[in-house]
This record gives sequence, structure tokens and C-alpha cells, in this order.
Amino acid sequence: MVMVQRQEKAQEKKRRLTAQDWADAALAAMREGGLAAVAVEPLATRLSTTKGSFYWHFPGRDALVEAALVRWAETETEAAITELETEPDPEKRLRRLFAEAVASAASDPLEVSLLATADDPRVAAALRRVTDRRVAYVSRLFAELGFPEAEARRKGLLAYSVYLGHTQLMHAVPSALPVGAELTGYLESALDSLLLRPEIG
Repeated sequence: MVMVQRQEKAQEKKRRLTAQDWADAALAAMREGGLAAVAVEPLATRLSTTKGSFYWHFPGRDALVEAALVRWAETETEAAITELETEPDPEKRLRRLFAEAVASAASDPLEVSLLATADDPRVAAALRRVTDRRVAYVSRLFAELGFPEAEARRKGLLAYSVYLGHTQLMHAVPSALPVGAELTGYLESALDSLLLRPEIG
């Protein structure tokens, strides 16, 4: 009996999960089935643990959803910006950001899933925070390229609108978009248009 208890304790230690593990699992569920797919029992099964592990970290589902949305902002926005900042050239940063964001959106339906549930106040708040952060960052890149502040802001917002529109089309009507080298050229031309400066005189 003592041996069995020790084995159970050892297995529990081995399976001990963090709040981040639960948040990541919730994000994976959102990718597959939207916000409604975030449910404690299926997530516990996915993580090969019990509901007790969940309640050790969270008082309820709402807290998990909030943690998952914070985690999404960290991994899909803050981490990306930190990585981009290693490139000193703002135009290269902008082009790399655009290409990587579009490629990520193509393989990951999470953003589209979140946009589809934007009527949920928690999702709406997270989308607002992430959108503000992303637009501000892209606007800063345009400002670093010499555009006046107001124009840099407009271009940052337009660039983000292009990204979101492209993301939605990619998942809803992929046949409307070019593929392969043509897609690369299409994205480059969109950025070229945004980088144009008005001719003086």
C-alpha cells in the first residue's frame, strides 16, 4: 500500500503542470474549435492530468481564458517584436515582419478564430491590446524610415489592415490569393506601395 502511494506521488510530481501549460493547451483548443472548445475536462485529458491540477492554478474557466489570451499576446506579438529588434535596418525589419506574420497566419488559424469570437468581452479586450501594440510598432518602423508621425501612424494602420484582410482571405477564400513566388511578389508590392513617398514639386 505504501509503495502504491509512493508511485502515485512520483507520477503526480512527474505530471505536475504549470499555469502556462494550461494556457498553451487552451490556445491549442481555441485553434481547433474556437473559444467554446476551452473546457476543463477535455483539456485535462489532453494534458493527461486531472481537474485538480487545473484548480490548483485557476479559480475557474474565465481565469484560464484570460491567461490564454495573455499568453497569445506574449508569444505572437511581444516575442516576435523582441526577435525583430535584432535587425538594425527598419525597412528590413518591416519586410521581415510582414513576411513572417503572413506565413504564420497561413499555418495557424488562431487569429481568425479569435476574430470570429470578438463579441466576447475578454477576446475583444485582448484583440484591442494586441492591435494597439502591433499598429504602434509598425507605425514606429515607418517613423524610423523618416515618415512624419501622423503619416507613419496611417501607414502602420494600413499595413496592419492589409495583414488582417489577407489573413481572413487566406482562411475563408484561399483561392482568391496568389501562391508561391506570385504571393511573395504580391506582398512585396503591397509593402512597396506603403513605402512610397509623395513626390515634391
